[in-house]
Amino acid sequence: MAEPGTPPVIGVIGGSGVYEIDGLANARWEHINSPFGAPSDELLFGELDGQPMVFLPRHGRGHRIPPSELNFRANIDALKRAGVTEILSISACGSLKEELPPGTFVLVDQFIDRTFKREKSFFGTGLVAHVGFGHPVCARLGDALESAARALGIPVVRGGTYLAMEGPQFSTLAESNLYRSWGCDVIGMTNMPEAKLAREAEMCYATVAMVTDYDCWHPDHDHVTVEAIIKVLLENADRGRALVKQVTGKLSDRSECCREGCHTALDTAVITAPEARDTILAGKLDAVAKRVLG
Repeated sequence: MAEPGTPPVIGVIGGSGVYEIDGLANARWEHINSPFGAPSDELLFGELDGQPMVFLPRHGRGHRIPPSELNFRANIDALKRAGVTEILSISACGSLKEELPPGTFVLVDQFIDRTFKREKSFFGTGLVAHVGFGHPVCARLGDALESAARALGIPVVRGGTYLAMEGPQFSTLAESNLYRSWGCDVIGMTNMPEAKLAREAEMCYATVAMVTDYDCWHPDHDHVTVEAIIKVLLENADRGRALVKQVTGKLSDRSECCREGCHTALDTAVITAPEARDTILAGKLDAVAKRVLG
């Protein structure tokens, strides 16, 4: 039997401005059913230099779905059913620090979750699990992304805290200053509970947070035009797609399960005794937790 998470299949979740991946061989869009509801869109399957890849536009093609209405569970479950083992999350964000100007790519390694309307776990009453989440992103993916970004000359910062807000409105000035006082680096609306669910599904996960603008704390915020933000967004999207192509070769030669423990996150997580487990919920977890539930 192959080790958990092998062979590697790279999943890409594209955020604002990233609605497809160019250059895929044998590309095809395919609908994947999930017991947790409808994913944001069909999944784009293909190969890049022989490496299997699966792409999901987070907001749907045409950007139809706002952050609070994303079905994060269905998205992650569908990627798991598609065979994905590692997820590269591409996300637009605002900067909370002067030294992270628009155009910077931040490979965040921590999150603060301030969302409150979203289903945050695949597990629940009748089948309880608690996964470790102290280190919420895969350092191995981070290493590969950093190397690829530097090879492309993309301004990249390794490490940082991503404040996940509910939205769809942006922060008040008081909130923005509060998050800055907490030491947060960037702010966005989509990486939670996405990262939590990826961990429950035993998938490697890393975020590329692409800065489009300074949040409202910045004294020049009111002088930034929508046109300027869109220009940066589109430039970031182009570089984000280039980064995905560059990093693929660095991830395709993994022959063992992730050394960070991502592929075995459920080993000690399930608490509910086998005889007390809800069989209906267990059935819904046939992809996410099949390895440990049998």
